[in-house]
Amino acid sequence: MLHLTPSQSIHPSLQSKTHISLLQTCTTPQQLHQLHALTIKTATFHQISVSSRVLSLSTDPKIGNFDYAISVFDRIEQPNSFTWSTIIKCSVENHRPDDAIVLFCELLEESVVEPGSYVFPCVIKGCAQICAIEEGKQIHGLVLKTGFGSELYVRSSLVNLYCKCGEIGLARALFERLERKDLVSCNAMLGGYVKVGEITAAQRLFDEMPARDSFSWTVLIDGYSKCGKVEVAREIFDRMPSRSLVSWNAMINGFMKLGEFESAHELFNTMPRRNTVTWNVMVAGYECNGLYVEALEVFDFMLEGGEKPDNATVASALAAVSGLALLDKGRWIHSYMDMNGFMLGGMLGTSLIEMYSKCGSIENALTVFHSISKKKLEHWTAIIVGLGVHGMADYSLKLFTEMQRSGVKPNSITFIGLLNACSHAGLIKDGLWYFNLMKRDYGIEPAIEHYGCLVDLLCRAGHLEVAKSFIDDVPMKPNKVIWMSLLSGCKNHGNIEIGEYAAKHVMDMESGAIGCYVLLSNMYAATGQWDKVSTVREMMKGTGVRKEPGCSLIEHNGTIHEFVVGDMSHPQHEDIYAKLHEMQEKLKCNGHIPDTTQVLLCIKGEKEKESELATHSERLAIAFGLLNVEPGRPIRVIKNLRICNDCHSVTKLLSKIYNYEIIVRDNSRFHHFKNGSCSCMEYW
Repeated sequence: MLHLTPSQSIHPSLQSKTHISLLQTCTTPQQLHQLHALTIKTATFHQISVSSRVLSLSTDPKIGNFDYAISVFDRIEQPNSFTWSTIIKCSVENHRPDDAIVLFCELLEESVVEPGSYVFPCVIKGCAQICAIEEGKQIHGLVLKTGFGSELYVRSSLVNLYCKCGEIGLARALFERLERKDLVSCNAMLGGYVKVGEITAAQRLFDEMPARDSFSWTVLIDGYSKCGKVEVAREIFDRMPSRSLVSWNAMINGFMKLGEFESAHELFNTMPRRNTVTWNVMVAGYECNGLYVEALEVFDFMLEGGEKPDNATVASALAAVSGLALLDKGRWIHSYMDMNGFMLGGMLGTSLIEMYSKCGSIENALTVFHSISKKKLEHWTAIIVGLGVHGMADYSLKLFTEMQRSGVKPNSITFIGLLNACSHAGLIKDGLWYFNLMKRDYGIEPAIEHYGCLVDLLCRAGHLEVAKSFIDDVPMKPNKVIWMSLLSGCKNHGNIEIGEYAAKHVMDMESGAIGCYVLLSNMYAATGQWDKVSTVREMMKGTGVRKEPGCSLIEHNGTIHEFVVGDMSHPQHEDIYAKLHEMQEKLKCNGHIPDTTQVLLCIKGEKEKESELATHSERLAIAFGLLNVEPGRPIRVIKNLRICNDCHSVTKLLSKIYNYEIIVRDNSRFHHFKNGSCSCMEYW
């Protein structure tokens, strides 16, 4: 605590010197606030030597902060070049580049001070942070006009700007005209080459550099990793005279991106120290490659070691939870976020909504959504998409209307969610209306995904001829997904001719498309064309295509239980098969007739076909759920393939017979089975 007794008898010039001397010893926020108040009370703040010192201290993150610095700057009556450069630099360092550019404009318009060699590099760096290339070019023009074009630091900043914005030609031209190429400008140019993929030019520059630092080596490692030459990146990493933490992280990230997980893990285990970025690279690397279990193991290991995750770590962990549909684990992470003060206003709110949606708990997703006070586009889009895949189209469309009223403008992904919702609910008129609304009111040009949603909508409703004509009129080449939607619709509605037409297009695009062969085979089987089923099976053998085995997962007490068709490996298999037998008897009593049309052709007898259906992976998972999940709680199953017609009918009946809500997530959507009905109304 400073004890200050200002005296009115002291001469102003002496007061200002005294205050400057005191400010030079200031080390805490409290001292800064006291001295700032003293300068105002004694009117010395109006002396630029004092106010500039107060401002300088306010920009020090150990003592002040950006908002405080802005409040100080706004009260300086006639800022000089130093104070302008100080506040603009503070804006950039606090990741407020927009404010830096606005302040620079105010300097030009309202001040008699001309920008100097200290101001230009700061505002140019701000432009680089947000790739404001047009503003950067205007400032470049002003640099030349005011005679600062020959300043090394200014020109290096411009090289960095053009590199960050991908204008490699302009950057190279400026760089080559530098009389003295220092380490900063060389590193900027090196980063620019890597950014645009010119790794040969980057290597040439690296070899020519008279001096290199850790950043130089790390940028080159990152460049080779990005272009798939991870072996070269490793050689450079091994040659580094002194490896920084950033270089370790870059190398691990390179291995992760190429799927070399063992090499990444080996480096991770041998590095001398780690930071949050290291953990993020590992968790996100596993998650992005579909290794969700490994991602969560690393996340748990991080927490066990006392490390603090950041928003990116938690978002990757939630994405891994979504991939496995581990609702209990997702709830635990949500609780951890609440206890540790994570805010839901940004990407974490979106991640939580998506996690709960993909884990089958749309109620929790809605709770999270409604708890966010300032909802952003990403939050609206996540819940609209989630409601759509859960078959809650009416609610999805209602929230879209609320979003419009709130003034939030939708993007192309929002409309994909809306069109999917309409598709799953069979809302043809609504789907067409939103498709036109997207173009008419929001100027969003439809992408192939939007056209695919409309095709799917028409096919689900049985308008196959219209869908075929629509595909022919799409202004871009239809992709595999569109043709598969048409084929699926033909299988469901028994249109062999158009189905064969769609299958041909899929096979022309991808001869090994397993889903196409399966749908075509099932379409023929449904109409009793067994000779054609045999032909398709032979085609599959000829191309080496093998059907992916069905697999179903169910989580119980934090453990994932996995089942495949006819599985006998589970510790509870005797109880599970006893429950299966009980289920079969109750299904028969309730009038269920098995649909054996899609059973493998090699299984001949009707009883054998029924037995094969009875041990499908999702039924084993449901039997396990009936044995272990307490009444009143839903049974949640995730399946890697589409649920077959017979299992869909069976699960509807089982939900009524046993009075359980059963939620199945297959590779198409969610199915909420309750009291003998399903959220998809009928199975497509």
